Amino acid sequence: MKHRYLEVTFRTGKPPGRLPVPAQPAGAKVARTSDAGQGLRLDFDARGTPIGVEITAPAIATVGQLNVVLAPPGVALVEPEPWAPLAA
Repeated sequence: MKHRYLEVTFRTGKPPGRLPVPAQPAGAKVARTSDAGQGLRLDFDARGTPIGVEITAPAIATVGQLNVVLAPPGVALVEPEPWAPLAA
């Protein structure tokens, strides 16, 4: 996968989402997940590379909080436009 995408899965009528970051390599699998707080969880592959962010509480998570989570591992920040469907 060359570009980021937002994958939204509805569970019991509520949309938790997952945002691969940066672009998830083909066949990448989540080996560990770290709770980042504010409705965000960071997914890592077996080498410790961040490959996704789970948005478990889209009603409270913000794009600003997401970017705070993405900055330490050096992942490109998310612009507000891709976040807009979750903010709605």
